[in-house]
Amino acid sequence: MPSNQQIVLDNRPQGEAVASNFKLVATDTPALKDGEVLVRHHFLSLDPYMRGRMNESKSYAASQGLGEVMIGGTVGEVLESKHPKYAVGDKVVGMGGWQEYSVVDGNAVGALRKVDTTHVPLSHYLGAVGMPGVTAWYGLVKIIAPQAGETVVISAATGAVGSAFAALAKARGCRVVGIAGGPEKCAYAIAELGYDACLDYRAYGKDSHALAQALHQACPDGIDGYFENVGGWIMDAVMLRMNAFSRIALCGMIAGYDGAPLPMTYPALMLVNRMKVQGFIVSEHMQVWPEALAELGALVASDT
Repeated sequence: MPSNQQIVLDNRPQGEAVASNFKLVATDTPALKDGEVLVRHHFLSLDPYMRGRMNESKSYAASQGLGEVMIGGTVGEVLESKHPKYAVGDKVVGMGGWQEYSVVDGNAVGALRKVDTTHVPLSHYLGAVGMPGVTAWYGLVKIIAPQAGETVVISAATGAVGSAFAALAKARGCRVVGIAGGPEKCAYAIAELGYDACLDYRAYGKDSHALAQALHQACPDGIDGYFENVGGWIMDAVMLRMNAFSRIALCGMIAGYDGAPLPMTYPALMLVNRMKVQGFIVSEHMQVWPEALAELGALVASDT
């Protein structure tokens, strides 16, 4: 069995996570027992939710344990198998964490999923055709539920979730506006991801009214749906442009992941505009994953 390099969480970050919060260790990979599978990871995920898991505080999921392999999605191939469902060479998706290899119980529900790389590159199963893509799909389809011609906005527009969101929303005939950090990201959002417009939040100096005015120009008919990844003053700006009976899919609060409080300046607008505001955790909705992955896979395969 191969020697395994692992990245573990060594200590909890105070503010922004830095390299010294982690430690690289080498361990021996245990021999397989009946029903187990040895997976070599080709790609590891790096997702915003991981920063929240590093804190020792109450959240929707347990804190990352100190001295343990950093949690995260993985894609790779089966190197050895003692489970009849998995063969050497199978490409699989799992939650193997930040390590070169993982030994997985093939009988554990949801621990591994075989994937087809004929038309979808393996790495995409951690992005557009993985958890980030399904996150975008659920927030858009099940919460925002847009009609053709409506305007939808998303923060963190050029990340893995935002990239999938743009394709899904355009396929439904929406006007799609992104918010991202920096002119290069905004140019990429429009030229490569298909956004109708993208606003560089850094240009507005954390002035929610200035960003709201820019949103007025980018969304002349107001905003019908908003996919929230950031929170804070950016959410304040978007709230000022939301239409009556608009919907907010509350997915993440990146602005508060370092422990800073996130006060809301205009909560009364939720009542004034009769908004639907719904938070969600995509892993709690596994029943929709097959439907979401089918559409996402088709979009990637067609290079949409």
